[in-house]
Amino acid sequence: MAKQIVIEKEECLGCGTCAELCPDVFGLDEDEEKAFVKRADAVDEDCVEEAISSCPAECISIE
Repeated sequence: MAKQIVIEKEECLGCGTCAELCPDVFGLDEDEEKAFVKRADAVDEDCVEEAISSCPAECISIE
């Protein structure tokens, strides 16, 4: 089974750090002020790990 990037939207602060660090993987919904996964298939694991560790809400994980 492939790994999946998950964002707990209820916990997301909408700071945009993940989207700044990994713009190919994460986006920021301006209306909802929440992050979302744009392209889980274009995953640069180092970039995603940095986004996970930099998230102030700790709401990003890989399952």
